Amino acid sequence: MEEISSNFIHDIIDADLAENPDIKIITRFPPEPNGYLHIGSAKAIMINYETAKKYGGKFNLRYDDTNPAKEDNEYVESIYEDLHWLGAIPDGGIYYGSDYFDKCYEFAVKLIKDGKAYVCDLSADEMREYRGTLTTPGKESPYRNRSVEENLDLFERMKNGEFADGTHTLRAKIDMASPNFNMRDPAIYRIVHTSHHRQGDKWCIYPLYDFAHPIQDALEGITYSLCSLEFENHRPLYEWVINNIGVDNKPNPKQREFARLNVTHTVMSKRYLRYLVENNMVDGWDDPRLPTLCALRRRGYTPSSIFNFVRSAGVAKANSLVGIEMLEHCIREELNASADRRICVKNPIKVVVTNYPEDKVEYFELPNNPSVEGAGTRAVAFTRELYIDESDFAEVPPPKFFRMKPEGEVRLMGAYIVKCNEIIKNEDGSVKEIHCTADLETRNGNPIDGRKIKGTIHWLSAAYCEEATLMLYDNLFTIENTGDIPEDKTYNDYLNPNSLIKIEHCKVEPSLIEAKAGDKFQFVRDGYYCKDSKYENTFNRVVGLKDSFPKK
Repeated sequence: MEEISSNFIHDIIDADLAENPDIKIITRFPPEPNGYLHIGSAKAIMINYETAKKYGGKFNLRYDDTNPAKEDNEYVESIYEDLHWLGAIPDGGIYYGSDYFDKCYEFAVKLIKDGKAYVCDLSADEMREYRGTLTTPGKESPYRNRSVEENLDLFERMKNGEFADGTHTLRAKIDMASPNFNMRDPAIYRIVHTSHHRQGDKWCIYPLYDFAHPIQDALEGITYSLCSLEFENHRPLYEWVINNIGVDNKPNPKQREFARLNVTHTVMSKRYLRYLVENNMVDGWDDPRLPTLCALRRRGYTPSSIFNFVRSAGVAKANSLVGIEMLEHCIREELNASADRRICVKNPIKVVVTNYPEDKVEYFELPNNPSVEGAGTRAVAFTRELYIDESDFAEVPPPKFFRMKPEGEVRLMGAYIVKCNEIIKNEDGSVKEIHCTADLETRNGNPIDGRKIKGTIHWLSAAYCEEATLMLYDNLFTIENTGDIPEDKTYNDYLNPNSLIKIEHCKVEPSLIEAKAGDKFQFVRDGYYCKDSKYENTFNRVVGLKDSFPKK
């Protein structure tokens, strides 16, 4: 088994195992099926999956489907697909929070009978008012001291659908003076008259996450409930629930928290991502500008590059902001070693080699990947009429311009040296084509007379190429830290208008048209691209050859 680096969570587990070597490690990933997973989810997945793997334990997938108003089977399926794509197979089993509704109800009844829960009639606004502040304790609900019999009756009637949404909640009876807001008699059940995507209309009351989650963990035998740092203040309630429901499966699960993954120029809010999707501001949940895993997959990122990024960002308790450049570095390093090289002429200009026979075709062998031994070569056709990129030509060249220019010589990559002799223009003054002559003695070698040619440009035969569309993606947001947006602004104020540049009618090697969706290539002298899964003959730029963002 590959070595998995240690972190503070593993130090905790090591200490527990030293006291009790018989602990069987079981972790879980508990996503709510109300949206698509994003790169922040990948951190939680990796931590839970690799922790179980390191200790020879089991890793569970459990859908937190306790909020029927926002959940859908579409998200259930996408979550499962993302986990399998990442390689984090839930070998401990696949579970649903809704499978535990009967047990949650049973434990809620137990709490009522034990005098530890009560039905409250306060509205949501009143409950907030009664909750108190950071400096003042909360006030007890006027319904807090109802009898056990009355609470059981009301809770049964809640379950039977006699009351409207929001009219009653079941609350844990803990401590309204607690310095921890989560312990000030939190609601543990609410009324929601909405069909559930798996349970149908069986229930009209649903447990809240802070009540349902520890019950699910306890019943599944989870040993470590590893979650992000915002749940740290919820830990006392997690432990209170486990200690009071009476599940006897020692050792009880332990909740431990780690810092979330925050990435520059990116937002992780599922609510805002859904807003972008539903308002057609992006091309669906898999728009390659989004941080969702399906978007990263479509753009061309790999599971290994994402996990390497998460590992590089580290597993710690302190929140931090990680540069998106680190993610780009991880995929760039991987694709540099693995991606075959191909030629793409983004903005083609026709070049006519006037001293080359019109009916002649010859082939030059170009390397598939010069950095990989044994990667082989492919044959690229050379003909009288070629395409080069307009950026490789300058009629009035700037200083130290070593590409194609009037009366200048340049090497066509892997082929002849050519000299620009004449520029043919359209009526509007734009360049129609360039006429050159080739030094036919050079092929892929140096000139016989020893003259030095400084520039090399890429090219394609006009007769042996195909057309494709390139999608050039950049950061979705212009602001580095989307957590620093002023109160009088919104995410929309910082959307990057140039986050997508679409270039049509590019010229590419014919083999690229036959590539499968998801195949990745380095387009020489340009960047790394992935064949798109949604649009025909379209390639998404994964990342440039070099970091294009300015360093501070």
